[in-house]
Amino acid sequence: MKIKLKFLLLVMLGFTLVGYSQSKTDNTFEAPNILVILLDDAGYVDFGFMGSKDLSTPEIDKLASSGTIFTDAHVSATVCAPSRAGLLTGKYQQRFGFEANGTGGIGLSNDVETMADVFNHNGYNTYAIGKWHLGEEPSDHPNQRGFQEFYGFIGGSRSYFPIENPSQIDMLQHNGKRVKLNGYMTDALGDMAVNFINKKRNKPFFMYLSFNAVHTPMEAKEEDLAKFKGHPRQALAAMTWSLDENIGKVVRALKNKGVVENTLVFFLSDNGGAHNNQSSTGPLKGWKGNKFEGGHRVPFVVSWPGQLPSGNSLDGLTSSLDIFSTAVKAANIEVDDELILDGVNLLPYLKKAKSGSPHEKLFWRKLDESAVRMGNKKLIALKGFGNVMYDLKNDLGETFDLTRVLPTEKSQIEQEYIKWETELMKPLWDEGPIWMPITRHIHKSLMSNEEPEYKDPWGKK
Repeated sequence: MKIKLKFLLLVMLGFTLVGYSQSKTDNTFEAPNILVILLDDAGYVDFGFMGSKDLSTPEIDKLASSGTIFTDAHVSATVCAPSRAGLLTGKYQQRFGFEANGTGGIGLSNDVETMADVFNHNGYNTYAIGKWHLGEEPSDHPNQRGFQEFYGFIGGSRSYFPIENPSQIDMLQHNGKRVKLNGYMTDALGDMAVNFINKKRNKPFFMYLSFNAVHTPMEAKEEDLAKFKGHPRQALAAMTWSLDENIGKVVRALKNKGVVENTLVFFLSDNGGAHNNQSSTGPLKGWKGNKFEGGHRVPFVVSWPGQLPSGNSLDGLTSSLDIFSTAVKAANIEVDDELILDGVNLLPYLKKAKSGSPHEKLFWRKLDESAVRMGNKKLIALKGFGNVMYDLKNDLGETFDLTRVLPTEKSQIEQEYIKWETELMKPLWDEGPIWMPITRHIHKSLMSNEEPEYKDPWGKK
């Protein structure tokens, strides 16, 4: 696919960098670095800037204060793999059949273009670090999906400590070759991010820094566990502390390199907190894997100190799908019209040139479960069971069903969902006979305002 870049003037003037951000000293262009920091299964309120009182995140809080905090931000899926597929392609992952968790032995479709593809084609160095979970076939490897360098592991989770004989999907690798993990995974990923930032280059970079923290297994360094001895969430507190330390050293590397003011940073979690990692969703109902707010509403920060104001918050409806659209606009990259992007460019909202909500509506679907957000109203449906509707402005905890009170609005939202579904593929795989009934039971219970009897196959009697 042809990708067009508006840099003819730059070439004529002899500049070597492409991009959009304006220099403070003259009218030349300097392409911004793009850094996406993605966490795994982090709780909605498990950071200081989100109100946590018992978890310590000073470095992440500094990052949040340097930019804009989005209070109504969502990912496109409530589980790891499809959420990552949506983020890296900038489109609803159901458009190419990547709907259920896992990768179905298929992974990303070969004809799907990633954010890394676009930046790679437009003069950027591209780095992926950490958890991949988007396919295990050679064609799905990060090096085949636009990333010039990959340091991490292919699977969805693994031990944070060295494994004696790791499988192909569990091994720590650099561009396909196994490297020995010495120490703790979160430290290793942070160190490699710093190494890539410190590389000599004459190009800007796009970095996808995908920590596996704070996904299970709940493993932390002894010194960090000792720091939080007696803490009711000791393992999570220790893992979060290490995560915070490593994000801090990445930001310091940007400062030491002199590029922090020209680096656009996105910070978020891949989905809501999990039921089994001690995370907290605060006032939100549900957790990872279901269509209530706790499953897909996430902490989200955008920081670009040289171009955007700091210390702000934005209440408009926002999606992880917006990262692709915002990043290419910041880099002044014009993508081909055939590349469907479902995200919105957030820069006008961040610069306060626009007000209101970036999205009027958002959609979610995972097999039998679906949800639609239109304005403050949200409809959740379960095939063969029914649906519920909430007013999130007055009922963030999704307790009071309004389907009978507001039948006209319910019908309008249903019609919007039906229209959206016509644009999608059938899912290329499902979640199998073990997890499908578990997820169904959880949704039925939560829709009825009841506590589920079990939350995973191991808890089922």
